[in-house]
Amino acid sequence: MTLAAALSLLVAMAVLAAVPSVSVMAVSARAAAFGFSHGLAATLGIVVGDLVFIVFAIFGLALLAGLMGELFFLVRIAGGVYLLMLAVSLWRAVAHHDGAEPPLEATWLSSFMAGLLVTLADQKAIVFYLGFFPAFLDLARLTLVDALLVMLLAIVAVGGVKLIYALAASRLRVFAGGTMLRLINRAAAAVLMLAGLWLLFRGWAAI
Repeated sequence: MTLAAALSLLVAMAVLAAVPSVSVMAVSARAAAFGFSHGLAATLGIVVGDLVFIVFAIFGLALLAGLMGELFFLVRIAGGVYLLMLAVSLWRAVAHHDGAEPPLEATWLSSFMAGLLVTLADQKAIVFYLGFFPAFLDLARLTLVDALLVMLLAIVAVGGVKLIYALAASRLRVFAGGTMLRLINRAAAAVLMLAGLWLLFRGWAAI
């Protein structure tokens, strides 16, 4: 893979990650409600989901796209239900401040799974990796080193952009008072609920 192709792919993935989306809302909501570490966990889930699509693209784009096409609605429905569960637990959570432990419902695993499921059900990621991704690379001539480089670019571009969102949201949480934190929790729960309903709608519409 040439330097120009690598830079173009890096920029494209960064732009895609920066566009406001369900994944951005998920990262921001978790970080705002429970701190930067939960935004980081959600970001890791998003990155893992992106790496899954990259592997699909490299090792049999057409075949895997066809096989997964019938299952995407199940992924969207599962992701929507999970986000709604997180929204309910977040709405009921008591706001914590100054380094206090988050409520039991807010585990790093739940934040990671939120990011992962949102990414696997994200139409933008599907379109990009299974549609535009081959435009940047000659998959037939891609070497193992190229494949590893592409995965590294995805980690840097997608992970870096999402962490900026997580940091910004967590800073808002740190400097907010108790009343403001409760409002942030409610707003974050509303965002997750809207995202979950949207994924459910997309899933049922595809049936």
